[in-house]
Amino acid sequence: NHPDRFVGMASPALQYPELAADQLEQAVKKLGLRGAAIGGSVEGQELSDRKFDPFWAKAQELGVLLFMHPQPAPGTTQNMRLQGKGGLGNTIGNPLETSVFLSHLIFEGTLDRFPGLKICSAHGGGYLPSYAPRSDNSLRVAPDMDTGVKLKKKPTEYLRQMYYDTLVFTSEALRHLAAEVGSNRLVIGTDHPIPWQDKSIDHVLKTPGFSDKERRAILGETAAKLLGIKL
Repeated sequence: NHPDRFVGMASPALQYPELAADQLEQAVKKLGLRGAAIGGSVEGQELSDRKFDPFWAKAQELGVLLFMHPQPAPGTTQNMRLQGKGGLGNTIGNPLETSVFLSHLIFEGTLDRFPGLKICSAHGGGYLPSYAPRSDNSLRVAPDMDTGVKLKKKPTEYLRQMYYDTLVFTSEALRHLAAEVGSNRLVIGTDHPIPWQDKSIDHVLKTPGFSDKERRAILGETAAKLLGIKL
């Protein structure tokens, strides 16, 4: 395949972080893949645990994109309270899993240790961008919640260090997401083949407030840059 068209995502075995790092390097350097897809936790362990640092270090070294999509996880998607009607394990559990994943990376210093990571979260980053300032104020209201990790920035500032897809469902939600994280941090999201957003491109085109330059970036240019694709 032509290198500009060979875009793939590996799925490393994160239960073994050193092996996952080796797999990622092989996928990128030998197979020509441009990144990896990961879940928000591994068998109940948070990916902010220092045992996963070898994987984060390798991803930063390689400069590749990591796309986080929720997988079944205890306490969020598999929470007993989400049983019943409404498919709540997916409907609200998946965004919750993403919110927990991102919050751990922020509060436990992973994003300070590896500031060059390129992480993109599915579903617009879950619930976190919609209520982000609470994270800042949590350290003001109850500083004892700080576990001893000295953050270099306010929690909300780390949101602009990562990327998010546009799989939110109204123009106001997309406008607000852009206001919280920056339009330059958004990439088109479809969740294909599941039809969560059946008009993914129209959704971006019809949201007021974006310039043509911002729309072009969201619809392809930002993702192309992250994946090293020449347009």
